[in-house]
Amino acid sequence: MASCSATSALSLCSLLKLNCRVSPAHQNFPFLPLSVSRKRILSPPSLSFSFKKNPRIAPPRFSESEAPVIEVEAGPVPESEPAQIVETSSEVPKREEVFAVVMIGSRQYIVFPGRFIYTQRLKGANVDDKIILNKVLLVGTKTSTHIGKPVVPNAAVHAVVEEQVLDKKVTVFKYKKKKKYRRNIGHRQPITRIRITGITGYQDSPAVTLDSL
Repeated sequence: MASCSATSALSLCSLLKLNCRVSPAHQNFPFLPLSVSRKRILSPPSLSFSFKKNPRIAPPRFSESEAPVIEVEAGPVPESEPAQIVETSSEVPKREEVFAVVMIGSRQYIVFPGRFIYTQRLKGANVDDKIILNKVLLVGTKTSTHIGKPVVPNAAVHAVVEEQVLDKKVTVFKYKKKKKYRRNIGHRQPITRIRITGITGYQDSPAVTLDSL
């Protein structure tokens, strides 16, 4: 009976040794005091669990030779209609390039059709009034020149009054030394802005050309 109990105890111990795992901290309990070893033996072993996360599913990789090729059927391409070229003539009739020298008051001005000039104040002229300047001293074109003696006969410059304004301020300063005399005066000259609309009536007057010189 004793031999049977011994063999059964040995087989039970071998089974426990195979199926049970003791942590490294409890392997050295024979060298510890009896009280400590008993406490460690009687205390339940610490269990640790570790879970591995599922790896992320990576997209399938293909080499250049194994890459899938998707075939797309090309449908019929609609035929585009030929563009029609429309010829447009952008030629605008140009005005005759002409200029004139006209006298307004005591000053002379060079005028061109379509441009504006500032002159001294024209008395009695209101905005949008049409005026005619008769003192035309000279009219010139690309091919001829009409010189007045002193004015060109029948020549006239047509203009429109655009605005009546004041010129920029001019400062007049007077000073006398050792007399405590100083005067600072500002002045703005009234002027008129007119736009030239045309030059007419010079065609019948005698002209000077390059061939006649």
